Amino acid sequence: MAPRLILAVVLCLLPASIALADPAGPWQRAAPSAWSDAASRAVQAYAATHRPTAVMVVRDGLVVAAWGDVGRKVNLRSVRKSLIGMLYGIGVAEGRIDLSRTLEQLGIDDEPPALTQAEKRATLRDLLMARSGVYHAAAYETSDIRAKRPARGSHPPGTFWFYNNWDFNVLGTIYRKVMGEDIFASFERRIAHPIGMEDFSAHDGRYVREAVSIHPAYPFSMSARDLARFGLLVQERGRWNGRQIVPAAWIEQAAAALSATDREGRGYGYLWWSLSSAQWGAGAALASGYGGQALAVVPSKHLVVVQTVDLEGGARGLRTTAFLALARAIADGAP
Repeated sequence: MAPRLILAVVLCLLPASIALADPAGPWQRAAPSAWSDAASRAVQAYAATHRPTAVMVVRDGLVVAAWGDVGRKVNLRSVRKSLIGMLYGIGVAEGRIDLSRTLEQLGIDDEPPALTQAEKRATLRDLLMARSGVYHAAAYETSDIRAKRPARGSHPPGTFWFYNNWDFNVLGTIYRKVMGEDIFASFERRIAHPIGMEDFSAHDGRYVREAVSIHPAYPFSMSARDLARFGLLVQERGRWNGRQIVPAAWIEQAAAALSATDREGRGYGYLWWSLSSAQWGAGAALASGYGGQALAVVPSKHLVVVQTVDLEGGARGLRTTAFLALARAIADGAP
């Protein structure tokens, strides 16, 4: 069967809502064009090789290509960090979150060996940038990150970037404490419902606790079509159907290369990976999770590309570099 015909069959099998939205309603399909045909062929070829659970390509709020089960909810792993990052932007705009507050002022500590006075000088902004300098054991860490974790006290707060689950988990604790809201209920009310997510509810999040730390992780399960809608919100600089949900200035800061990292071509902002503006255009950003969960936002091309991989369902984990190669090829061909 020819690739275009295969893709047409796949799209016909997707839930009806995928074939219907723009930012004001359900998803709609983009009109066929030479570029959309090429993008569809690229997605089909990629899926045939890598077998993700779902892939979606959205441009100007319209579905250009889709493959797989876009309605299946999947544990997004570390994409959770970029999701809570937008909640922080809302909290800051409301004047309820002050990024200059220190861990000491916020009453944050952990299991013995407890935090030192030097570690407690880390600010909320330091945590958002993964620069706390607190290298306490954390829940939900990969073995790779655990092996790379610096020694306690080796870097003062604010001076050194390290992709640190302790920082990310503590941000969840602080959000619940300062905002007085459950993370998942807050995301549903403040973001998912206003932008019309089709599948997500507060029940699709859970807290993961481990004995090494009092601060739980907070993984989200989400469908590819809902993650694409979240990406479109970011692409639109936080505005949805005439309403500013997340401040535009916050999204610009989150996607900026505030820190150099150990990943080639990527910086780090506020809980988002920034992509090289020379290669991707201004404001391009990536949310990435273990095993191939990925969301690329490319504002210069009005483009959102999403991938989910259901590791619990037996899918093989995929490398982010493979996804980025697909997203880059699609972006390079976009008008």
